[in-house]
Amino acid sequence: MRKYRNNERSPQNETVAHSQKSRALRHKQEDNRMTAQSWHDIPHVVVTNEPEASDFLKVFKELNEGRAKQDKITLNAVILKVITEALKKCPAMNAHINFKPRLVRGCVTEFDEINISMPMLLDSGEMMTVNLHNMQDKSLTDIRDTLADVQRRAKNSNMSQVMYDVSLNDTLQGLAKGKLIQTVSRLIGSKTGKYRVKTLSGKQKKEYYGIPERDRLTKHDIEQGTITVSNLGSLYKDWDGICALLEIIPPQVAAIGVGAPRDTAIANPDGTVTVGKKLVFTVVFDHRALDMGDVVPFLKSIDETFKHPEVIKEWI
Repeated sequence: MRKYRNNERSPQNETVAHSQKSRALRHKQEDNRMTAQSWHDIPHVVVTNEPEASDFLKVFKELNEGRAKQDKITLNAVILKVITEALKKCPAMNAHINFKPRLVRGCVTEFDEINISMPMLLDSGEMMTVNLHNMQDKSLTDIRDTLADVQRRAKNSNMSQVMYDVSLNDTLQGLAKGKLIQTVSRLIGSKTGKYRVKTLSGKQKKEYYGIPERDRLTKHDIEQGTITVSNLGSLYKDWDGICALLEIIPPQVAAIGVGAPRDTAIANPDGTVTVGKKLVFTVVFDHRALDMGDVVPFLKSIDETFKHPEVIKEWI
């Protein structure tokens, strides 16, 4: 598999998003399409990493001592920073693949920009996969503010209209790539039937697009990133389990799932057993693009951060 670096801004690709509950069935069909494509085309390899997290969580707590509520750093922000720092040491995971099945060959593009696609539960109750751009340059404070800003702008956003803009963009890209049948089928599906995407018109449309883009979500916010991170533990903080499977969204080559901190037995070097905390990271990678050896730098970076958690104070 040929690999090359891409130092320019990463291209916009197919977008995967989850929209309102009232349109759940319509977008479930889109999820099913992407899921089917993922599991049909991609040989998934799944590995889990379970670092001991007691000291890490203690330092995280110290991080917020004396901070006002609005200034507190969330665990979600810290985990995203931990993953971003690990991806810097493992650029092979922050990549897209272009594979030609008939020729049984292709190429992988690694990106310097780390643009994380992350499913978020918005304040409105909607689940939307947003693209967190340029994570490689963000401090913990920046990440906290970015997540808060997504929530702020989502309150001024019409998700149906955002999805329409994405669908139109995908249609134009699909046509440019010569995917005529696939593109037309998706377009028909989005504009016809009971669960079609309903868009604004007339005065409502004019007023909506009169809202500055800095104050609402746009297609730029939900275009596909370079890798997907699902912080499942943030949705269910008392979850006592692990993510066993996670789909890779093509053309990405990896996806990461994060659980919730959970109590577990810790075997100490002196032979004693104590109760500690573990945080499970699930890493799924495309075996066409990566081997286990390629993801080891990522796993080692995660382990190093949890062994020496004081480093997170330097990320503020």
